[in-house]
Amino acid sequence: MSKVEYKDIIAFHPGYYVKDVIDDLEMSQCEFAKRLEITDKTISKLLSGEAPLSKEIAKKMSQMLGTSVEVWLELQKKYEDKCCQIEQLQELERETKCLGDIDYSYFSKLKAVAPTKDKKEKVQNLRKYLQVASLCTLGKPDLLAACKTSVPEVEVKHVINANAWIQTGINFAKNMVCEPFNEKKLKNSLMEIRQMTMQDPTVFYTRLEKMLAECGVALVALPYLKNSGINGAVKWLNNDKVLLLINDRKKAADLFWFALFHELKHILQNRKKAVYISYEHKSDSKLTLGADDAASENDANEFAANFLLPPKQYQKFVTAGDFREEKVKSFAEEIGVGQGIVIGRLQHDGYVDWQDKLSGLREQYVIG
Repeated sequence: MSKVEYKDIIAFHPGYYVKDVIDDLEMSQCEFAKRLEITDKTISKLLSGEAPLSKEIAKKMSQMLGTSVEVWLELQKKYEDKCCQIEQLQELERETKCLGDIDYSYFSKLKAVAPTKDKKEKVQNLRKYLQVASLCTLGKPDLLAACKTSVPEVEVKHVINANAWIQTGINFAKNMVCEPFNEKKLKNSLMEIRQMTMQDPTVFYTRLEKMLAECGVALVALPYLKNSGINGAVKWLNNDKVLLLINDRKKAADLFWFALFHELKHILQNRKKAVYISYEHKSDSKLTLGADDAASENDANEFAANFLLPPKQYQKFVTAGDFREEKVKSFAEEIGVGQGIVIGRLQHDGYVDWQDKLSGLREQYVIG
């Protein structure tokens, strides 16, 4: 096409003007090409807008017509600038649609971007913060999180927000000072971390963050991002530093601790090229987030469950079948974990109804 139109912008290809010259000279394209010492194919592509006006052709045109080379090169530059402007506006329209799937206020509350109501500014701010040329890039399943979905046009918003949430965690982790990763030190810290389940976040969180940093783990706790569906994630930033990203989705303490130990196990699996994501499973969900490795996921689930509640002691307790409040509290104290962890497990395993009065004893956290 010798010209490109978009809204009130028109980009004229140099070939548009060359055709006028040929008409004014009352020549055929073939004759003009011969006089210019170029092929018929070259002039044809130039006139149709399929090929740019090269420096060589600009030189020949200036010599033949007595004009400056710059006149023709400037036409090519103006055309490219206009096309770039059109492409940017078209991309902005596509990105505005992606913006509709992202909760901008989430990022402004984190002070990651400036508050604004202007959509263009929102797009520009998020591009810069999330380090993408286009917000649409966040919809790519293999950008940060290995995402698979059989219905991408329906569930692409989950992919967009999963990638946005992980990148936010990466941005926070980059500013955190950590010692080089030490697997042995991390393993030796697990029991002390488990004891923190009996404490309030205002007491344990600072200590937990410092302890993990000394092991080479950057612990980042962020609020839950709408439509991400993620509870936690693990991503190695380099060989000596790993991000452990977590949130307080649903606020329950037992879910927080299960997710934390689940992610810690992924770190200990030491698969540095994998990105692991923990998300809420739904029976009708067709979305898979995270490394495509069922064995690693099952291993992490089993570790978190059994480390928090030792299997033999837990089995002995449930076999007794006495789930009165005082018994639950006594058992939790005996094994050294928060009572909410015991209650949450009993409810998950079907020993106690979710509507049972014990639900009121499940601690609620606000972290991040």
